Amino acid sequence: MDLKDFKPRLYQENIAYTALTKNTLVVLPTGLGKTAIAMMLASERLKNFKDSKILILAPSKPLVAQHFKTFKKYIDLPMEIFTGEVKPELRKKLYMENTLIFSTPQTVANDIANKRIDLNGFSLAVFDEAHKAVGNYDYVSIAGEFARKSSYPRILGLTASPGSDKAKIEEVIKNLFIEEIEIRTNLDDDVRPYVQDVEIDWIKVDLPESFLEVGNFLKTSLSHRLKELKGWGLIGRSQDQVGKKQLLELQARLHGKIAQGIKDARMWSGISICAQCLKINHSIELLESQGLDGLYRYMNDIFDSAEKTSVKAVKSLVKDINFKSAFIKTKNLYEERVIHPKMIKLGEIIAEEAGEDFKCIVFTQYRESAKMISEHIEKIPGIRPKVFVGQLKKEGLGMSQKEQMEVIKDFSERKINVLISTNIGEEGLDIPEVDLVVFYEPIPSGIRAIQRRGRTGRQSKGKIIILIAKNTRDEAYHWTSLNKEKKMHSLIKSFSEKIALEKQPTLNDFKENSKTKVIVDHRERKVADELMDIDVDVEIKELKAGDFVLSDKVGVELKTKNDFVASMIDGRLNNQLKLLRENFEIPLLIVQGEDDIYSIRNVHPNAIRGMLATISVSYGIPIIYSKNAKDTAGILKIVAKREQDPNFKSFNLRNERKPLTSKELKEYIVESLPGIGRNLSRNLLEEFKSVRKIFNADVEELKRVDKIGKKKAESIKKIIDEEYQL
Repeated sequence: MDLKDFKPRLYQENIAYTALTKNTLVVLPTGLGKTAIAMMLASERLKNFKDSKILILAPSKPLVAQHFKTFKKYIDLPMEIFTGEVKPELRKKLYMENTLIFSTPQTVANDIANKRIDLNGFSLAVFDEAHKAVGNYDYVSIAGEFARKSSYPRILGLTASPGSDKAKIEEVIKNLFIEEIEIRTNLDDDVRPYVQDVEIDWIKVDLPESFLEVGNFLKTSLSHRLKELKGWGLIGRSQDQVGKKQLLELQARLHGKIAQGIKDARMWSGISICAQCLKINHSIELLESQGLDGLYRYMNDIFDSAEKTSVKAVKSLVKDINFKSAFIKTKNLYEERVIHPKMIKLGEIIAEEAGEDFKCIVFTQYRESAKMISEHIEKIPGIRPKVFVGQLKKEGLGMSQKEQMEVIKDFSERKINVLISTNIGEEGLDIPEVDLVVFYEPIPSGIRAIQRRGRTGRQSKGKIIILIAKNTRDEAYHWTSLNKEKKMHSLIKSFSEKIALEKQPTLNDFKENSKTKVIVDHRERKVADELMDIDVDVEIKELKAGDFVLSDKVGVELKTKNDFVASMIDGRLNNQLKLLRENFEIPLLIVQGEDDIYSIRNVHPNAIRGMLATISVSYGIPIIYSKNAKDTAGILKIVAKREQDPNFKSFNLRNERKPLTSKELKEYIVESLPGIGRNLSRNLLEEFKSVRKIFNADVEELKRVDKIGKKKAESIKKIIDEEYQL
């Protein structure tokens, strides 16, 4: 299925080529066409699997609608948008009638749970904003169901940045079954021809003396409370700076201790002090990075609520002389209409940059700040601003998704030329390219900084200005963001290198061929020949871990007995087995040869026994012995067939045939008791004559049987008498 009038860019073709054969996470800055890559991959999957369907997921309805619009332009196939507003029974019908399904994850997760959708016939699942695939987010359950149910699964994850948290990146990779990472920046060779230079300017302003006075009152109030927490041993004595994240973690730990029943007066007091610190912390942030309007409203709400609430934290805070002094000073400045120097500088920048075709996005953290910015710059001749915010959750400023789409349309048609946006404008939405992007404040997030910057410099030279208040947390956030972005690129590179080891062919590659298939490392030609002789489909590849791949779970390392000992001595064996363990869910070691392994190279037998024990117990890798290459090939075929044949019967629990005689059955039952093998089971039956009498015997009676001591007898009684727990 060809795409109508679509001309891909070089980097899009390169990435799509990778995604054709491997579950791929695409890390690409905003504005460089991630949707186009999904569209190219969807087209190829539909060519290869003609009756299959495609699932495209995005976190919000506007994003879903945007993807639908792009696909509709180039693909002439039945497609539909699915949201919770479409009645469930109608959705069930529409799933069957359409080839491409566009949806929010909540809708699909609900339909999977209620069996309204069968993922068996889908050949591709696209997860936009893939960094959300963590925790309990619906992407996680959908990806798991898709991987289990699809007959030919392929997953594509799209994100501008997966973040700088190693654990979260690992979680995204695991939850989306990622096999390859494709990351690009504006500096990559295949991307550079398609992007323009972007000028970045950091403009710093000084806070006026009046702001510093308010800040000093707040910092003193905060310092007193941190001193209390130190005195109680709840934070380190050397800590002068305690951020929001640390305070929230401390609160959670204290709540956890209370839930465990730990009785300590410091716990409740500590929780209250943390709550006060968080409020003061937020007040300082509003003062330094936003301005007096937001700070006054926030503090005023605290003082108003103190008269109505019984919450100790609020009541204690409004009685604090420093917090009260900060509020009075803020109120006076607010009434005098003193504004933040960043607001003044922003007005100057907009006025200077404005022209006939001028388009600009101003990003800010808070909705109230967006409103203030709009009111301030609308006075500038030729400036037509509009606030762009998320949906209304509680009281305050909010926009419906319909209103959001209308604003984007007006901005595209230049009815609006300055968009003042909160984080809703960072993530994915098809906001037209602009000449200027202004960060009203730096943000301590690598993901969001990358998304903001991607709004300019696509077709023509772009400009980014970041406003920073000197000697405030603005500066700290700025460096935090840069460090996180740098760390993200380093982590992604390391994950890409690690995944390269894991990228052994998976069971998906086996399903298209009815013959048993084994992927063989290019150095194991002799065994490969033996496999072909017994009608196994062999594919020779350079494997980074193991010598044979038998399924998406099973990898095998082969060692001749001579090589086993040699690699044990020079240290190769440990590294090879570690790679095997890391890259396969079920690793196996085959030791091949008829020689006596204990007589090789004058190595002490205990050293070899120790290594064999380490492999089996520490690494948890089963060891299989074979006589020669032919024998090895036979073993590989049996295991591969078992893995690749869905109708292959599972082994019995204890991997033994079911007893056929009454005598064997009695021995079989008694053998299941702890510490009892075949000989002891016979001894017990000879002593007690029946299974019932064995089960009814007490510890002293059991001890009469040879080789059953007190400990073993007590274990037997415990397992017999203990109640079964679900």
